[in-house]
Amino acid sequence: MKLFNGILDKADLKFDRDSKARTAYSLRHTYVCLRLMEGADVYAVARNCRTSVEMIQKHYAAHIKNMISAASVNVRRAKPSARRKPQPVQFEDDDQS
Repeated sequence: MKLFNGILDKADLKFDRDSKARTAYSLRHTYVCLRLMEGADVYAVARNCRTSVEMIQKHYAAHIKNMISAASVNVRRAKPSARRKPQPVQFEDDDQS
């Protein structure tokens, strides 16, 4: 925690705009909010942060509710399709007879 506070001091980020001291938890809050505003899957964000979707909806999404679509927070997105295996490149024979 000493290193974290030292970095905040050097970057002049020790306090937020409301004069509250920043913590590691405040970085988590920022991460969750930014990911939701980018349109990230709320289930993936919850899994990454080891919390529940309900907790994110109640405590994080509430702060940015005017900036994001409720549909993006409340709906599970389809998983991307499996990537195709690259095919080997075949060269023509250089037969110069």
